[in-house]
Order: sequence, then structure tokens, then C-alpha cells
Amino acid sequence: MSTDTVADEAPVLFEARVAGNGTRIGIATLNAPRTLNGFSLPMAHLLLKQLNAWAEDDSIAMVVLQGAGEKAFCAGGDLHSLHKAMVAFRDAGHHDIRDNAYAAEFFDVEYRVDYLIHTYPKPILCWGHGIVMGGGIGLMSGASHRVVSERSKLAFPEITVGLFPDVGGSWLLPRVPGRAGLFLALTGALLNPGDAIYAGLADLHVAEERRSAVFDALLQVAWSADAAHNHERLSQLLQSHASDAATGPLLANAATVDALCEGDDLPAIIDRISTLQTDDAWLQTAQKTLAAGAPGSARLAFELQRRNAGQDLASVYRLEYITALHCAAHGDFAEGIRALLIDKDRNPQWSPATLAEATTAWADTFFVSPWADAAHPLADLGTPMAERSLA
Repeated sequence: MSTDTVADEAPVLFEARVAGNGTRIGIATLNAPRTLNGFSLPMAHLLLKQLNAWAEDDSIAMVVLQGAGEKAFCAGGDLHSLHKAMVAFRDAGHHDIRDNAYAAEFFDVEYRVDYLIHTYPKPILCWGHGIVMGGGIGLMSGASHRVVSERSKLAFPEITVGLFPDVGGSWLLPRVPGRAGLFLALTGALLNPGDAIYAGLADLHVAEERRSAVFDALLQVAWSADAAHNHERLSQLLQSHASDAATGPLLANAATVDALCEGDDLPAIIDRISTLQTDDAWLQTAQKTLAAGAPGSARLAFELQRRNAGQDLASVYRLEYITALHCAAHGDFAEGIRALLIDKDRNPQWSPATLAEATTAWADTFFVSPWADAAHPLADLGTPMAERSLA
């Protein structure tokens, strides 16, 4: 199950390996290492189909999700294809967010895959090595067993490209201890393995050199037909290979972060972060990312966390879907990708250009749905299988 020799033949590679007693383990490998396994629409379609098939296959006891190459599990979504679709949408003079067919399909299938992983009836081991950002966290966060290794770096960096922490980010981030979830959304701050576990985005730290031993051990287990038993057995196996991760800067600065993000006044919060006098390199980097990021993204991230408070996961995905399509239609998303990846001038012209212009009323327009509730493309989320406890 090594990722080092994966051939570049398909965007996701699937295999089923026979385990100790004839049960099987399904292995899905994101296979686009040259783009750091950027999550593409073909990947999403393949994963959705195969994960559903494995869920129904009684011979499959558990699933492994991993990424090819040494650098990343998944560095985020396929932004180049989204940018091309957004430019075409705007050049054609469209205004209805439903008319960007590519973006509508991309976010639909991506969110379906993420939701399926969150509600999967069998254990899923996600090996989150290297870079795990944005859409990569969307894939990893719902897995029952989430492993980070010493080179793992997690982040929601969407403010740098004019989006917001989607893929369930407005459900995940409020569950980070204290007020840190808002801080991570506003600053795109990097989490090391210890901080990823502290933030609830990962479960265990296992040294990368132990990966082959872990995967070999998976094939020796006599898995059963009982998912709960397999869940516990996998937990025990991983724990036997786990090691402590060093304390990260988020935990070390927890009190400071909570104080910075206290209250419900977004301009005051951003002002406190921006004017903080600190010698801490991690906090300084967070300040710089916030200063260079899209003011509209900061407002959308803030408002989505407020609006989604108390909502179930399916409802969160439905609202994020509407917001993402608005961002693709008339927000800063295309400009952010242009500046970072297309022209690479790193000089985005954000609109609104200031937080004072990115008001709550401005943000409200991004939450307006063109569908009646029953017609929402993700209206069926939560109906195919009973949603397990997501508390």
C-alpha cells in the first residue's frame, strides 16, 4: 500500500486486499501527486461511486483513504478548473448561480463525498500525511480514524483565494476548542500534527516510517461483520503504533487566541488580531495572511459559523453549497485564484476592498437560495442512511 510507486494512470486508484480471515480492505489512493493530489471533479465522481459500492459490499470490512507521493494527502480543490468555469460564466453574462454548471456539479459531488465519509457505515482510516488543506480536510475530517504524521500540515487557507472554509468548515471549526476555530478561518493558520489533534481534526500521530507496518498489520487482522467491533479493533491497532506529537503553536497560544477572538464584533476581532504586538512567528504569519486576505471571505466565514450554529451537518453543507456558488458567480473567488495561480502576481483586487464594506447585509446576499428547499440539489443528504452521531 506504499504510495511511492503509484503509476500515474487514473485520478484515484482502487484496490481491495484480502485480510487475515478472507474479509477485504478497500484502499483508495488519490493519484495526482504533481498537483499535490488537488481534488478534482473526476476524483470526486470516482470516490463517490466506489465508496458507495464498498459500503454495500459485505466482504469489505473497512476502507483506507490515502494520497500518492510524499508531499501531500490532498492540498485542496482543483482551482484551475473552477477558475476556467468562473471566467466563462462571467464572460457569457450569466447572473443565476445555477448557470455555472461546472461549479454546481463540482461542489455538489465534493460535498456528497465528504458527507458520505462522515456518515460511512464502516471504519475509514485516512492517512493525512504532508499537506492537508481545504478540500483535503473535507475528505479527512469525517473519517472514523484520522492519522497525521510528523510532516502533516493542516489549514483552511480559503481567505487567501476569496472563498471561505467550506467542505463542512463552518461545522468543523466551531468545534475547535475555545475561539480558535474563528481564528483559523480568518488567518488560514497552519496546524502541525499536535495542533491538528488538539483542534479535533485528527485523532492520532503515527510516524511516517510506521506506515508500511500499520498497513501490513491491517491485513493480518481477522475483521468481522460487526462494524463496531472493527472500529474498536482498528483503534487498538493504530494506538499500538502511535506516538506523542509535539505541542503546537495553536495550543501554546490558546489563551491569546481566545482573547483575540472574544465576542461577536468582527471588526473588533480583526483589529485585535491585526494590532497584536508579538514576537511569535506563528502569530505573525497569521496576521500577515489575514491582512492580505479577502475582507469578504472574513465576513462570510464569520457569518457562516454564526448561521450554522446548532444545525445538523447536512444543513451546513446545503448552506455552504449556496454560498460557494455565489462566490463562484460574483464574489472574489475568481480574482483570488487569478492572483495566486493564474497570473501569479499575488496582488488581488478584492471587492469589497475593506471590512467596512463587507457588512452583514452584504454577506446576506450570499445565503439567498435560488431553489425551494425541496429542490435544493443536496436536499437528499441524510436520507439514504441513518446519520450516526456527529456530536
